[in-house]
Amino acid sequence: MSEFKAWIDRNFKGDPIIWAIVILLSFFSILVVYSATGSLAYKYAGGNTEIYLIRHSMLIFVSFVVMWFAHKVPYRKYAVYARLGVIISIPLLLVTYLFGSNINEANRWITIPVINQAFQPSDLAKLALIASIAGMLAKRQNNIKDFKGTFVPVIIAIGLICGLIALANFSTAILLLITCLLIMFIGRVPVKYLATVLIVGALGLTAAGFIGQRGATLISRVEDFLNKDEIPFQAEQSYIAIATGGIGGKGPGNSEQRNSLPHPYSDFIYAIIIEEYGLIGGFSVLFLYLALLYRGMRIVANSNKAFGGLLSAGLSFALVIQALVNMAVAVGLGPITGLPLPLLSMGGTSLVFTGISLGIILSVSRGDHQDETQTSPAVGNRSRLKTA
Repeated sequence: MSEFKAWIDRNFKGDPIIWAIVILLSFFSILVVYSATGSLAYKYAGGNTEIYLIRHSMLIFVSFVVMWFAHKVPYRKYAVYARLGVIISIPLLLVTYLFGSNINEANRWITIPVINQAFQPSDLAKLALIASIAGMLAKRQNNIKDFKGTFVPVIIAIGLICGLIALANFSTAILLLITCLLIMFIGRVPVKYLATVLIVGALGLTAAGFIGQRGATLISRVEDFLNKDEIPFQAEQSYIAIATGGIGGKGPGNSEQRNSLPHPYSDFIYAIIIEEYGLIGGFSVLFLYLALLYRGMRIVANSNKAFGGLLSAGLSFALVIQALVNMAVAVGLGPITGLPLPLLSMGGTSLVFTGISLGIILSVSRGDHQDETQTSPAVGNRSRLKTA
């Protein structure tokens, strides 16, 4: 037993609570996706329900392996990788918008040759931008109020990436802009600059909505949400699933709405969770995401260097805010967005990039404790963040 514990300590470093949360959500994801893909299997796989179970389990395993490798990399190296990622993301987003696969009236995917796997460049762009903003702010902590030297490069990066993503994926762009604003707030950027980013971002996203492919869909979904006299079909089926779930749920695999609810394995997986596991299951999932955010913020407070704290904060906010939006849509607190539930929804590259994000957070949590040469102050308090 002591040898096994020693092996765990050597190979799985960083915050143990985050490791536990990831394992719990991943296991739960396999159960729920297997239940929710029944009708999909009968439609596309000749009734072979195990094919999606095996495929999703393999993707969960791959994302876990990627997370493990990412957590072994010293987090400071991600500052370099982030700049390269932003440079690569810009042409990728353009190519995807112009020539990508059109699914649901939006070009969001391109196919990787040889392995024939669909890839969503916005996943790479989100991760790269968050890490890049964290790096730029960390380097400029001594001149954080310098408009030209600090603020202009940051707003250019945010504007480019968010604008390009908004052309085909408006909801993702909005969440990314909010995440960037939160990173800037923690990074001690003056409030007047944050207001400028918010105004410029709102104007840019509005323009992208009219120019891009999802403007009409965005307006339609907001109107449907505000129109209380007529509930959209997806939302109606989600409400039925939640209402019939009760306190303890119908039990694993006993969902009835999975056969009529669109995308029960991704966009509306939270409704299936409540239907099968009840309010107890729904609150448990919510608690795990809030616990993930709390642990991410603890890493921020304990970080020895500005970049590590800002990086952990940004990635934690990005994951948990997306989860909260997905759950809010399922219960009727927001318009339909099409955003998956991180770690739980069935996916491909989105699961992989979620694994990378969690691995980076774990790298920050273990890296600061091992790096005795760093003397910079923590970033948990805006007033304490003086130097990088």
